[in-house]
Amino acid sequence: MGLTVVLIEPKIPPNTGNIARLCAATDTSLHLIEPLGFSLDDDELSRAGLDYWDAVDLWVHPSWKEFREAISRERCLYFSAHGRRSYWEAPYRENSVLVFGNETDGLPLRIREKHPERVFRIPMRPAVRSLNLATAVAVVLYEAIRQLGWDLDEEARVWDQISRGKVKC
Repeated sequence: MGLTVVLIEPKIPPNTGNIARLCAATDTSLHLIEPLGFSLDDDELSRAGLDYWDAVDLWVHPSWKEFREAISRERCLYFSAHGRRSYWEAPYRENSVLVFGNETDGLPLRIREKHPERVFRIPMRPAVRSLNLATAVAVVLYEAIRQLGWDLDEEARVWDQISRGKVKC
């Protein structure tokens, strides 16, 4: 698969650990933009990601600028409670980069203002300001997978057959 999840300056270790586990489950790359609100050696981060960390294609970028130099802007879709359009309308592609802000500040205003046509939201009742970051990433990532028509069950069956030696890669 070719989807990528990006977290800009994440602050809460269990959220990032849960997102890492989600990325391992869906064969999705995870990019973290520093500064992080925790150490990658944090016990809570490890516990939330369980023993799946070695199954995560993890990238850490020292800054937003260095991330932007590494990834094509055209691939990026941004997600924020301040988006104008629903995440259902996002133009997901095989190589989309799904970008999320952090738990306290959300997606930076500079990004929302620079790319308003590429900022999407998850609809919710006005009484609720936002969703948990790990929940939001899961909702968006699985919608992208659904729209792209990927069959994770079929991929799991193939990997099971490979691990049992029934199929050779």
